[in-house]
Amino acid sequence: MNPVLKLLIDGGSLSTSQMATVAGLSESEVQQHLEQLKKDKIFLGWRPVLDLSHEAAAAAAVRAVIEVKITPERGGGFNRHAERISRFAEVESCYLMSGGYDLLVFVKGTSLQKVAAFVSEQLSTIEGVLSTSTHFMLRCYKDQGYLLHGEAPNARLNVVA
Repeated sequence: MNPVLKLLIDGGSLSTSQMATVAGLSESEVQQHLEQLKKDKIFLGWRPVLDLSHEAAAAAAVRAVIEVKITPERGGGFNRHAERISRFAEVESCYLMSGGYDLLVFVKGTSLQKVAAFVSEQLSTIEGVLSTSTHFMLRCYKDQGYLLHGEAPNARLNVVA
């Protein structure tokens, strides 16, 4: 496996200098690997980890998770519907799932009303969408491996019997 790709997967937010040290490469070699990964459309970009519980940040984004049941199409299964849903600007992520629903869709909007309008006016009206179940995210405790709210990594709750 490409050593820089392995570091991106395992190392999370290492700088290129840190990647070079760990992989035993020069920084320019790491940059070359990153450019090749971008060219091959494997490395699509860096993602910040944000604590949206702070008032200013929370006002900017309401997030929801939507379970979507759809009718698969002959010859294409779920792909055409998933690709169509993924094109909406409100959609952050879209996953094909096993279990009680077909797609798990993460959406973002500026208010509860805007997210609800997206679901009722755009998502649920797509031909082939059988049902949706929307869950609004109220608080995030851990995101992309990062604990939020300053809690210790192994913090345990006290249990009283």
